[in-house]
Amino acid sequence: MPTKPVFLTQFLIEEMREHGEQMPDLRLLIEVVTRACKRISIAIGKGALGGVLGEAGTGNIQGEAQKKLDVLSNDILMEANEWGGHLAALASEEMDEAVMIPEQFPKGGYLLLFDPLDGSSNIDVNISVGTIFSVLRAPRRPTGPLEESFLQAGTQQVCAGYALYGPSTQLVLTIGTGVHVFTLDRELGSFVLTQRDLRIPADTQEFSINASNARHWEAPVKRYIDECLAGKDGPRGKDFNMRWVASMVSDVHRILTRGGVFMYPLDAKTKAQGGKLRLMYEANPMSMLIEQAGGAASTGRERILAIKPGKLHQRVPVIMGSKNEVERVASYHAGG
Repeated sequence: MPTKPVFLTQFLIEEMREHGEQMPDLRLLIEVVTRACKRISIAIGKGALGGVLGEAGTGNIQGEAQKKLDVLSNDILMEANEWGGHLAALASEEMDEAVMIPEQFPKGGYLLLFDPLDGSSNIDVNISVGTIFSVLRAPRRPTGPLEESFLQAGTQQVCAGYALYGPSTQLVLTIGTGVHVFTLDRELGSFVLTQRDLRIPADTQEFSINASNARHWEAPVKRYIDECLAGKDGPRGKDFNMRWVASMVSDVHRILTRGGVFMYPLDAKTKAQGGKLRLMYEANPMSMLIEQAGGAASTGRERILAIKPGKLHQRVPVIMGSKNEVERVASYHAGG
C-alpha cells in the first residue's frame, strides 16, 4: 500500500506539536517563503522562453553585476512577504539596507534574510541554482538603527533553509529539529516530504573547492588539499574526489546528501574583505543546516554560528561539511 504523502504544512504542524512548540506565525512565514520559491522555480524553468536570462544592467551592494533573475527573484520574495503580518523587517543580499514592513501592513515577530538566487552567474548555462533563507526573532524593544536588529549570531536562528532549482525543485529545511527534504510535486503545486533527518557522514573522501585559487590559499588550506590530492600514497592513505559546481546551494546540497567538505576559505584575494561568502545570507543558514545534520561549519579559526555580526553584508571564510574533515582543517589553522 503506497505511503500517504506528507505535505509541508502538515509536517510543520506535526513537527512543532511534537516538540512542544506552537509557532503559527513561523509556520505561515515558511509557507509564504516556499510559495515564493515555487514562483521563482517556474520563472527559472521557462528560461529563455520567459525572457529572464542575461544581465539586468544593475549591480548590488557588493559591486556584482545582477542577472535579470536576481532582480526578479528578489522582487518575488519581497512582494510575497510584506503583507502577511508575520515579519517585522527583511533583508536581502541584493539590497543595500534592511527594510521595514510597509506601514499599511501588520507587523510580526520575525526577521527574514535571504539570498534570492544563489549561483545566478550559472543561470545562463542551465546549472542548478537556489534560494537561501534565514529567520531570526525580532527584538521586542528594538533600539538604534534597523540593521542592528539583524546583527544576531547564527545560533539565534529559528529556521534556515534553501530551495534548489534543479531537475526537480527541492526544499531543504530546519526549524531546529533536524534537516528535512521536500520535493515539489509540480502537478499538485505542493512540497511533499521525501526525506527525514538528513545526516552527514563524519568522514568523507570528497572535497569541494575552487582550485583556480590555489596560488592564493593560506598554508593550512594548501596543506589539507595537497594531502587529499596525494591520495593513497599520501599521509591520508586514501584517494579523494573533487567536485565543484560554483553554486553554493548545489555544492552544499551534495554534501548534505552524501558527505564531503565545502570550502571557500580566506585567501589573498578575499582577505581584505574578510572572506568571499556573506555571513548573514549564506554562511549562517547553511551552517545551521550542516550542524543540524551532524556536520560542522567553521571559518578555519572559529565556529561560524558563534560569530557576532558587525554589519549586514559581512563576509566570512567558509569550511563546512563532514565533521572530522572540518575539524582537521581547523586544527591545521590552529597549528596542528
